[in-house]
Amino acid sequence: MSVSPSTTEQTLREFSEAGRIRIAAADLDGVLRSKYITGAKLKSALEEGAPFCNGVFGWDCADELYDNVSYTGWHTGYPDIRLKLDPATARRLPWEDNTPFLLGEFTESDGTPSAVCPRQLLRHVLARVERAGFQVQAGMEFEWYNFAETPQSLEQKEYHSPQPIWPGMFGYSAIRYAQHHTYLKSLLEQLPAFGIPIEGLHSENGPGILEAAIHYTTGMEAADRAALFKTAVKEIAARCGVMPSFMAKWHASYQGCSAHCHQSLTDGQKNLFYDAESASGMNRLFDSYVAGQLHCLPYLTPMFAPTVNSYKRLVDGFWAPVRTDWGFDNRTASLRVIVAGPKATRVETRLPGADVNPYLSLAACVAAGFYGIENELRLEQPPVGATSSPTGERLPRNLQEATCRFAEHELPKELFGEQFVAHFAATREWEWRRFHDAITDWELKRYFEVI
Repeated sequence: MSVSPSTTEQTLREFSEAGRIRIAAADLDGVLRSKYITGAKLKSALEEGAPFCNGVFGWDCADELYDNVSYTGWHTGYPDIRLKLDPATARRLPWEDNTPFLLGEFTESDGTPSAVCPRQLLRHVLARVERAGFQVQAGMEFEWYNFAETPQSLEQKEYHSPQPIWPGMFGYSAIRYAQHHTYLKSLLEQLPAFGIPIEGLHSENGPGILEAAIHYTTGMEAADRAALFKTAVKEIAARCGVMPSFMAKWHASYQGCSAHCHQSLTDGQKNLFYDAESASGMNRLFDSYVAGQLHCLPYLTPMFAPTVNSYKRLVDGFWAPVRTDWGFDNRTASLRVIVAGPKATRVETRLPGADVNPYLSLAACVAAGFYGIENELRLEQPPVGATSSPTGERLPRNLQEATCRFAEHELPKELFGEQFVAHFAATREWEWRRFHDAITDWELKRYFEVI
């Protein structure tokens, strides 16, 4: 959270008197890995870092151990890494008796930043941009489905036919708000109290689906808010008898769930993308930023679409982008350019799904845009029109194809370093293998009797 040093110091003094403090950081899948420490341990945790097993980067979202990574494993003995707490993230959990909470990022045992830590990766990208005299402003929107289930009830049903909290296709519904007043009221009150200000919340076009826009802020804080949003929604929902899902696509017949990322650059005072003298409202800096993202999208796709399921959302005809294209206020394109005057001109990257790791997604957006600025790229591809034919390259159609491009091309290594690229690519290859080895319902229905 953006607070003054004196306020932060006072907050930490109060935290040190608490019986318990929850600390957390995101793993490669964006899952918050968390534990409690006592207030008495806070001082040493701030100075030395809190120990975590480095297995948090050695297992997948189901806690199954990777067998194809060099960073950690049986060959290393799974030693400790340190969670470096960020005092600027201090906040309280309003649904947990205002328990103190701090986010952090991982360092190795010698204190150096962990090359595989998502928050460290974003910090590195933002630092490069800031050295060039720019500051990133960003905000994310999430769509997610909500079910009248518990983890136990869904497991008993073997994850078949989860029951949405309302039926039918009812976007921007007033009726659904009244029918689920307690849940929505809890979200609207407790998310801001947790330091996640919400600009808007509404029902989307599907059974039980909601969309929320998180208020924009500086780059790291925007990613922190987004990462915390998903876990906070799940904790608040559980107290209301609701089970949310941020899967990119839970049902073939319904639209998927996005995590659109809005970005602009400032000099600390004004938006640097807007040009009142330009016919389009875009200046050359903005032009290069968008051109950089278009150029990089095919090689960074796993950072926007990290799971096997991500690519079930990225299909034609379901309000999800499938090409390297852009357009003015066009929701069918991968990059939606919004020219909204000197304060709000920005680009909305629409490729990420709700299953994304916000740190990796924003790092990819900013690094790609800055690549365009550094290399003085220009937008040569015309914007998508409302009725124009498809333009741009078709994006990867599955996680395997996307991971191969990411691992084999030099661009990701240039932007993020060889160690991160090698480790992240290996984890995505593992994810594809786990899916490839599974026997699905589709296979049973198709082949069991007739073949």
